[in-house]
Amino acid sequence: MGGVVSRDDFMWTYDEQPHTSRRKEIVKKYPQIKELFGVDPSLKWVIAAMVAVQVFFCWLLQNEDWLLVTIMAYCCGGVINHALTLAIHDISHNTAFGQKRSFDNRVFGIFTNLPIGIPISVAFKKYHVEHHRYLGEDGLDTDVPTEFEAKFFTSPFRKFVWLILQVQPLFYGLRPLIIYNKLPNDLEILNFAVQIAFDLVILYAFGIKALFYLIFGTLIAMGVHPSAGHFISEHYVFTEGQETYSYYGPWNLCTFNVGYHMEHHDFPYVPSRSLPALRAMAPEYYASLDQHQSWTWVLYSFVIDPKMGPYARHKRVASAPQVLEGRHILRKYWEGIFNYFAIPEISRWISSCISAKKTD
Repeated sequence: MGGVVSRDDFMWTYDEQPHTSRRKEIVKKYPQIKELFGVDPSLKWVIAAMVAVQVFFCWLLQNEDWLLVTIMAYCCGGVINHALTLAIHDISHNTAFGQKRSFDNRVFGIFTNLPIGIPISVAFKKYHVEHHRYLGEDGLDTDVPTEFEAKFFTSPFRKFVWLILQVQPLFYGLRPLIIYNKLPNDLEILNFAVQIAFDLVILYAFGIKALFYLIFGTLIAMGVHPSAGHFISEHYVFTEGQETYSYYGPWNLCTFNVGYHMEHHDFPYVPSRSLPALRAMAPEYYASLDQHQSWTWVLYSFVIDPKMGPYARHKRVASAPQVLEGRHILRKYWEGIFNYFAIPEISRWISSCISAKKTD
């Protein structure tokens, strides 16, 4: 125990991801599961309350001692902000307003992002879709570590440092820019602008301690923190032959049931609130699979077990090319505004006047 990792490559597999076939089999046997698809009507209200609580804590901590602010950021703010990142995960599957209101889901995701302090919502959505569609595929699933991460973070100490550096915007945040560098879209720019504006309002209204409480809480809860155990527990291979794992313990109450991860990958359009009901409908498909009992134990095992490390992931050859250009959802809105105020016509008139002067 505690030695250098024993693996020197990813676990390459040439089989289709297991969730596709299991989904078909479960739906055939239990068609009533489709009734769980759709919207979680409580999600938006729970998130609004969490955002309000974080702003209240900013007010409460603005003149407190730095030590208390730091402790609160780890024990309270970090837990709430990590939960909000997982709420963004839920919203990315359109569970706040439904599949037909994608734009409303994206805008609500930007609102959910506010206490997190770092703009992640829109970018997460565009990469998370690929994670589900191309699970483990080389160059498409940015949840899989890079070769550098896998080769460098091999000892217990280095793996511990790697866990710390999972915080946004380091390895977990920068990895997509290295593996699959998609061009930013207009909603990402809006996400960035709104987030910076909110951070400046918090700084102006409550001071640097309040802003530190939000951002430090986000960062510390993404690394060595019980909430962050799901990053390792979800797809790192603790049992040969099993690619995805669930956890059914009490931390699900603080993380929008992200522990029900096998169920989520089988049915990504089932809201997190309904995942326990999904498992109860088809228990025989999940009871025999290995599951985790503790996210804290997962983090500890990952550090000390030589079998575990960034290489302990299933990987597949890419089945599709990378698509770098994104969809600009806001384009039709600002083009409509431009047309309403005749800006294209005015631009053409100015250009024609300039051309006429040059001719003269």
